[in-house]
Amino acid sequence: MIVTVILFLLIFGLVVISHEFGHFILAKKNGIRVVEFAVGMGPTLFRYKKGETVYSLKALPLGGACMFDGEDGMTAGGVPDEGSFLSANVWARISAVVAGPLFNLILAYVLAVILIAFTGTERPVIQSVVPDSAAEAAGIQAGDRITEINGEKIHFGKQISLISFLNRGETLKVEYVRGGETYRTELAPVYDSAAGRYYIGFMGYSEYYRCSALEVFQYGFYELEYYVGSTFKSLAMLFQGRVSKDDVAGPVGIAQMVGETYESQKEYGFRYVLFSMMSITILLSVNLGILNLLPIPALDGGRLVFLLFEVVRGKPVPPEKEGMVHLAGMAVLMLLMVFVLFNDISRLFS
Repeated sequence: MIVTVILFLLIFGLVVISHEFGHFILAKKNGIRVVEFAVGMGPTLFRYKKGETVYSLKALPLGGACMFDGEDGMTAGGVPDEGSFLSANVWARISAVVAGPLFNLILAYVLAVILIAFTGTERPVIQSVVPDSAAEAAGIQAGDRITEINGEKIHFGKQISLISFLNRGETLKVEYVRGGETYRTELAPVYDSAAGRYYIGFMGYSEYYRCSALEVFQYGFYELEYYVGSTFKSLAMLFQGRVSKDDVAGPVGIAQMVGETYESQKEYGFRYVLFSMMSITILLSVNLGILNLLPIPALDGGRLVFLLFEVVRGKPVPPEKEGMVHLAGMAVLMLLMVFVLFNDISRLFS
């Protein structure tokens, strides 16, 4: 239990700090005054002031904040002055807002490169085909390397797994390489009533591949691309009603996932635990970055909408009106966080 808590705090802390540091460093670069750099939420456990910024650690490991002077429509002096968020030009404000999610993606990429450098990767090479399956009917054989499905470039076996899992009977246009030659075919997944889903017909679709020194950067990008794509696909499923409340996890659910992963890997040694925790960190960092870019009030994406509107309109929305919108958005987000937390705890006792 203690190990799980420590690992969760390290992972969540790294993801949150990278996000807030992105905001912090771009704000400083553009001369925007940072009032507070906080990790966590709720009561303050520790605070330290250096220059104009208060650095604080909060009691609840549920997020963080990099607060700019004037971002809520008010400034330290009551009116926008030099160094406030409102007095900075619109592109400086945009860069400071976007930097948080961007740094999450940078963190994910760096970790992906390190992970692939040490562990290698799994290329999408078919190991075997189920007899009388859709794959066999399409002419695909063991040893074929899948390169594209429905226009999506395929670099990993897990991409095929995700496409298969999400398929609802749609025909798949598959491109593959066999003996150095490229072929194309169409594959019609078959419905399995017992499993309640469609199957492609592959039995194993990954082959271990050790990357060269330069390839780790290329495959690190592919890894980042995969996590970004899977995040958007998950969001699409959520809006389509294909995801239930039990498929959504908050901090407690994430901590549970960390604990279960640790328990399953600890017998293999520190190396396996470390790499597994890195994979979870990549997933969470990408998710935090993408979710914060959604055009929802109080999130970075919500602020970005107002800033882009300012670019088009030529003048900003009155700060007090924007502040009211973000305040309402924050209230909704807090209610959502309470719901997710309650749902996480309910699952623990179910």
